[in-house]
Amino acid sequence: MNQIQKSTIQFLSDLKNHNDRDWFAQNRARYNEARTNYELFVQAVIDEISTFDPILRGLEVKSCTYRINRDIRFSNDKTLYKSHLGAFITRGGKKNGDKYAGYYFHIEPGKSIICGGAYMPPTPWLSAIREKIDEKPEEFLKIINSKDFIRYFRELDGEKLKKAPKGYPSDHPYLDLIKYKSYLVVNEVSDNDVLKPDFFDHVIKVSKAMKPLNDFLNEY
Repeated sequence: MNQIQKSTIQFLSDLKNHNDRDWFAQNRARYNEARTNYELFVQAVIDEISTFDPILRGLEVKSCTYRINRDIRFSNDKTLYKSHLGAFITRGGKKNGDKYAGYYFHIEPGKSIICGGAYMPPTPWLSAIREKIDEKPEEFLKIINSKDFIRYFRELDGEKLKKAPKGYPSDHPYLDLIKYKSYLVVNEVSDNDVLKPDFFDHVIKVSKAMKPLNDFLNEY
């Protein structure tokens, strides 16, 4: 059965409260168990998503998951470890997160999410997305107004510009959509939901609901 174990959530909760090198070393076996549980779950998710998003066929979980260690070189927050496990599923794996929209799966006590889309896409990609919305607004509106989209995400998420981007008039009929700097969708899940036997099915349903948005964003 593909299921996130309670011990995985408990480890992440304990790590948040004991975020130091000595504690982590003493609990490395628990970390390895949690990581294995998470990676087996994510690989099953990848394999299932690839049945309706075939570009992902053959993608391995190791290409999608992130390290537990935080990069503290340029951060004021010197916490050594993340209190979550995350994976970005897209063509070629997480290294291509600045090229393609995909599916992000994040397990964290009290803050677990299933989300996707394009996070802070580079200027050429962002410009292409805006141009496509300008040229095909009905297609984009159909996606974000669909029954499944609203059911799982309600609306688009992401930071917006305060004013119209360069090249677009302030009275553009779809300016509210063009002002986004990221095009994201987020489905929040409680710890109880994460631990349910049918959580895997929920992840797949949410992923199917976000695929039309990913397809739109990736066709540039």
